[in-house]
Amino acid sequence: MQSEEIRKRFLSFFEKRGHIVIPSASLVPENDSSVLFNTAGMQPLVPYLMGYPHPQGKRLVNVQKCVRTQDIEEVGDKTHDTFFEMLGNWSLGDYFKDDAIKWSFELLTSKEEGFGLDPNRLYITVFGGNDDAPKDQESFDIWKKYMPENRIYFLTWNGKKEPNWWDAGENGPCGPDTEMFYDTTPEGLGDMTKEEYLAADDRQDVVEIWNDVFMEYEKRDGKVVGKLQQKNVDTGSGLERITMAIQGKDNIFDTDLFSSAIKVLSNVPSPDIRSLRIIADHIRTSVFMIADGVVPSNTDRGYVLRRLLRRAYVHARKVDAETETLNTVAEVIIENPSYKGLYNFGQETRSVVMNEIEKFKITLESGLKQVEKGADPFTLFTSYGFPFELTEEIANEKGVVLDRTKFEQEMKRHQELSRAGGQKKFKGGLAGHGEMEVKYHTATHLLHGALREVLGKEVFQKGSNITSERLRFDFSFTRKMTEEERSKVEELVNEKIRESLPVTYQDLPLEEAQKLGAIGLFEEKYGDKVRVYRIGDFSLELCGGPHVESTGVLGKFKIVKEEAVSTGVRRIKAVLE
Repeated sequence: MQSEEIRKRFLSFFEKRGHIVIPSASLVPENDSSVLFNTAGMQPLVPYLMGYPHPQGKRLVNVQKCVRTQDIEEVGDKTHDTFFEMLGNWSLGDYFKDDAIKWSFELLTSKEEGFGLDPNRLYITVFGGNDDAPKDQESFDIWKKYMPENRIYFLTWNGKKEPNWWDAGENGPCGPDTEMFYDTTPEGLGDMTKEEYLAADDRQDVVEIWNDVFMEYEKRDGKVVGKLQQKNVDTGSGLERITMAIQGKDNIFDTDLFSSAIKVLSNVPSPDIRSLRIIADHIRTSVFMIADGVVPSNTDRGYVLRRLLRRAYVHARKVDAETETLNTVAEVIIENPSYKGLYNFGQETRSVVMNEIEKFKITLESGLKQVEKGADPFTLFTSYGFPFELTEEIANEKGVVLDRTKFEQEMKRHQELSRAGGQKKFKGGLAGHGEMEVKYHTATHLLHGALREVLGKEVFQKGSNITSERLRFDFSFTRKMTEEERSKVEELVNEKIRESLPVTYQDLPLEEAQKLGAIGLFEEKYGDKVRVYRIGDFSLELCGGPHVESTGVLGKFKIVKEEAVSTGVRRIKAVLE
């Protein structure tokens, strides 16, 4: 079974069980300043997991694009990657453990509707309890209907992490989970004690292929503070890992998602399997990032993209691969039948990859010599374009330990590179949906409307980012705004705030919403049925986030900065006082 068919079977299985298929959100989160990328299927759905009604209902299913780089050093083994597609189904206050577990087992093992996996190769783990929540005896008992009891293991804190507990960081929904592992060895492992199972997991002889998270708790500032207003189910199955199990492989790189790229790379003069896997993974992730609008830079998302591409080139150099080989790898990934008709890669995707690699190639040799001489990582970054992590990786191979703290202190002294050490954001916490975030979210609608009225109807939103302290709004416009235009926009927003306009919404078919004249950048995220927010007679937009009930509560709106982001795109930063 090919990965394309696996996606279709997954979605079809849950459609037949009353779920609505929703499209993948972008890799770049909307209105979430705490993470650089969507790292899990549930991230775009956080407001709905917290109790906000979803326009498509209480049962949802999709395949979400995700990027995680916290395990980048593990890429090259059997299962780790930096980009993956997360197969997920959700119950927003509807069904709970019984149905979630039953359907997980049926989908994994059914030959008619599901993936037809061998149940004799399955192993199950269940939350063993801690100070925040009790042992999940209920899930254990449900699993006994489908699996032998000796294949179900309670797991507790192991000194490093809390198994079978899922959260997205310091704040947001969380809860116990039950995880399904599959035996990928040729001969099969059979029944195992808990200790034998844990050893097999360490060897990657068993691989996690699905988990069901039972989100019934809320976390604030790192502590579980109570239960959510509704019980939710959030399941996740990495397409790459489930494909590996279904296709009978012992690693993700032998699946049809990677095999064409690995085949191209296997012809290099000095093939090393770890380097080949790193190159394939990093180029694939870069291609998807670029397709979602990320460009190489020295900060935030751009820094991650730059790091991946440059790390891929360093490993290409190790195996004596030509630069053109990396271009071919990008090409075969873009042309992979599994992605055809599903994801859109523009022509610029190829050029961004090659331009970045060619730019780095020019300074690489000089930079490597400086690394070998023990040059300062800050100098290597600013003069030769070496991300700290890349310098650190090369230094570690020579037994040299670098001082990251010193590097970050030096970076902070340079304002234009102040966030280049932004890997801390990968802890995965979620932006709040508190009072100020909701106010700022509503204010972006007023700002959008005011810009279109003052500058012209050719202005459209190109992106936004909201924290509890400010809003950032990107829009299409070809020149710097005049002081008069800024003043007019600011005053028009404040005028609509003073009018205390009501904020209402309707759930409508997409076609009907478009006929009404609703505008919005993110309509592709909502599928056939969308939520349309109206602010008096001033604004009509497609949007999924929470809003205030009346503009009168927003306070005074003030533009603090207007600047260029890229050709044809401007950015406004504003505050509510």
